Parts: sequence; structure tokens; C-alpha cells
Amino acid sequence: MGSYVGVDLHRQRSVVVVLNEDGERVSWSRIDNTPANLAREVTSAGVDVDVAMEATWGWYWAADVIAETGVRLHLAHPLAIAGYANRRVKNDVADATLLADLLRMGRLPEAWISTPAVRQLGEEVRYRHKLVRLQTGLKCQVHQVLGKEGAIPATKGIWWTGGQAWLDQLELGDAYMNRIGSLRDLIELNGREIRQADARIHRRLRGDPGYEAIQQIAGVGSVLAAVFVAEIGDVHRFADPRRLCSWAGLTEE
Repeated sequence: MGSYVGVDLHRQRSVVVVLNEDGERVSWSRIDNTPANLAREVTSAGVDVDVAMEATWGWYWAADVIAETGVRLHLAHPLAIAGYANRRVKNDVADATLLADLLRMGRLPEAWISTPAVRQLGEEVRYRHKLVRLQTGLKCQVHQVLGKEGAIPATKGIWWTGGQAWLDQLELGDAYMNRIGSLRDLIELNGREIRQADARIHRRLRGDPGYEAIQQIAGVGSVLAAVFVAEIGDVHRFADPRRLCSWAGLTEE
């Protein structure tokens, strides 16, 4: 007899529900989030066990713990699960039960479980993206401050060599000069972090055949290639190119 386990994962404590093949609740428990506690609850569910858990905050560690126990893990897509949220009773036990029951009925919308190595690469690539967005925001603030004083740059771009010299010679009110000076320091520091992120990503992907091959496409450089590799992961999880394009949102159907 197989068992179906639903894990409603939270930051500090989680709920684990076990159903049998008929959908009857065998047990439920609320645990403190430690690897030992989660592994114990999963393994105590039986021998032939399938576990369902949402790809929600902090799921990496829990997925690794569950995988190490040898049971079959199914990662539920949170947005697809949200379609079942309009029910009269909603609490942690009900949420965990829903996950287990959808898995039992073969109706669980599943997400791909990436390997720890792919997750780490994704972390680097996504963090670099956040740094770049932060850099853009900092530079926009400089332009906003200049606009308040009617200071129009004499050069095409103030972030080039000539532009930096122009900023050095500015004479504005103290509050504006203080803010611009602070922003320039942050931009310099953030730029260093972006360069370091680029170096780490390149070291991780050096020699990766997919990373090198995709850069043969016109317009795809090292940054975009790293995004492709990190987000796609194992390309063989797609049965054919059409499915890959559909996943990426590049098809009309």
C-alpha cells in the first residue's frame, strides 16, 4: 500500500499530512523545521511513499532532505495550486492534505526539481540581475538630483570618463552635492559587485558545452548565455525543441 505525503512548508514550522491510497488521512503533524524532523516524518509514512511540496519560500533545503531519504518527491507549481485556493476551509492541515490528495489523484501540477548545482548557478545569475537593476536605480537618482538644480550634463553620458570629470567640477547646494557624492560611492561599490559576479559566473560555466554553444547565436553574449543555462537547466528534460520554446513562452499556442 502506497502513501501520499503533503508538506505545507513555512519558515519555522511545517505541517505534514499522510494519506493512504483511498485518500483517507492516516496522520498529520506539525514540526519544527529541521532536517532531522522532516526526514523522520517522511520516512515514517511507509515504504512506498510519494511526497508533494510546493515550490515556495525556502524549498531547496527541504527538497534535498526529502530526496536523501529515498522517497519520490513531487514539487508543486504554486501558481497552478492557487487555482484550488477558493475553498471554504483553508488552513495548514487543509493545504497539506490538498497537496497529498492532488498527488494521489494524478492531478498535481508539477514543477521541475533542479539539481543543487543548477540552483547555485541560478542564484548567482539572478543576484547579478538584481545588482544591475540596483545600479540603474542609483544612476537614475543622480539624474533626478541634477534635474532639481537644472544641471544639464555637458557630455553625452555622465558615466564615461568625461562625465565623471564634469561631476567633479559641479557646484550645487550642499544637500544635492552630498547626495550625489553618496550615490557615486554606491555606484562604484555596486559596479565592483557586478564585476565580481560576472567573474564567478564565468568560472562556474567555463567549459560548459551549452554555455559555449548558445553564444554562437547572434546577439547572445556571456550574460544572456548564463541566463539561458541557469534557467533551462537540463535541456533534456524537454522532449523536443517545440516544448522548450513553449516553456519559454516563444510559441503562439
